[in-house]
Amino acid sequence: MNTKFFSNWVGRKSDVHDPLITVAERVEQFNLLKAADAARALAALPQEQAVAILDRPELHHAAAIVGRMPVEIAGRLLNAASNDRVADILHEMEEDRRTLVLGALDADARLAVQTLMGYPPKTAGSIMTTEFVSVSSGWTVAETLDHVRRVERSRETVYAIYVLDPESQALVGLVTLRRLITGEPDAPILSVAHKSAPVTVDPMTGQEDVARLISKHDLLALPVVDDAHRMLGIVTVDDVIDTMVAETTEDVHRFGGMEALGKPYMKISFAGMIRKRGGWLAALFLGEMLTATAMQHFETELEKAIVLTLFIPLIMSSGGNSGSQATSLIIRGLALGEVRLRDWWRVLLREIPTGLTLGAILGVIGIARIVAWQWLGFYDYGPHWMLVAMTVGVALTGIVTFGSATGSMLPFLLQRIGFDPASASAPFVATLVDVTGLVIYFSVAIVILHGTLL
Repeated sequence: MNTKFFSNWVGRKSDVHDPLITVAERVEQFNLLKAADAARALAALPQEQAVAILDRPELHHAAAIVGRMPVEIAGRLLNAASNDRVADILHEMEEDRRTLVLGALDADARLAVQTLMGYPPKTAGSIMTTEFVSVSSGWTVAETLDHVRRVERSRETVYAIYVLDPESQALVGLVTLRRLITGEPDAPILSVAHKSAPVTVDPMTGQEDVARLISKHDLLALPVVDDAHRMLGIVTVDDVIDTMVAETTEDVHRFGGMEALGKPYMKISFAGMIRKRGGWLAALFLGEMLTATAMQHFETELEKAIVLTLFIPLIMSSGGNSGSQATSLIIRGLALGEVRLRDWWRVLLREIPTGLTLGAILGVIGIARIVAWQWLGFYDYGPHWMLVAMTVGVALTGIVTFGSATGSMLPFLLQRIGFDPASASAPFVATLVDVTGLVIYFSVAIVILHGTLL
């Protein structure tokens, strides 16, 4: 173990009220330690400091750290941590260890954590916290302020106070901290509540919809309610940011043609890296093998017009690039709610003329390049070079149009059949367009060069 690091940590006298960057720096240092060393260092810290570190989602191997602590110490720290963070940590533990740690929690904390763990991943229920400030609708402003002072250290946020019906416990109003501290002490709490009904979601709402609502209404927290409008918890803006960062990381991995790693790059094992990358790479390789089949089909044409082979890389890359562009745009549009499944035909009607225009631009550039090289004497494309140039120009127009249309439709198709649209990664689209691009290219060549080179 790094004894210098350990002694520095144990010897520090700063408390959890230090600026956030101090906690962030601590987390970065813990991320450099092995799980067993980090567990010993964390257990040696004062509880408040240890909980502040454990509560940070940026602590990459929190489950492994807690798993290597004595159960009684792990239970003591997790009892003081936020319930949603505890649920995240326990989700990553092996079942046997999870059962032991759960048993070490207080009854109330155990129930709250088990409830959170019962919601499906990527839903409001799975990312919400049950530690929020709520008061009875019969309270005054002064009573509410006193309550906030008493509970603020144990709540996720105090910037929003939720007013509940004393009998049904249903949510009836929302008071911001600003309105609370400017209200008259004897005034009823509902007199300083927002006039409009609070924006709420049910626990099964998807996390992307939660993020859109928080952004749309400029909220710091979004209440999660059941069918009777009783408060279950809140999703805070930092919860959404942490979740969406993780989701974006997964999407970026899929865009690259591989499974999401699920761990930081430097933490994943060699075998895990091979498993995550090998399957997709093999699938893409098998797909690219179809290009050889396509070229074999046009073997006779290639023998007669070798000059056509010069432009195969150009043709294939242009189609793949246009398809990847369209795919990226539509996946992002679906994620942000800018495009919905029912809009597929509108997207297609936009992508076809877009693809034609982009393809025509590339076609003109391709023709100009062939003409320039022929006239300047850089390369002799033969007596029928004008027809070759026309073949390249027309093929580029067709292939870019096909790539744009195909790339824009794949995310819709995948979402329709229940898959993540991000699976329509750029390499997958490029592989599909590569094969069809060759067929388009040689089909155009047969039509234009028939009776001359072919």
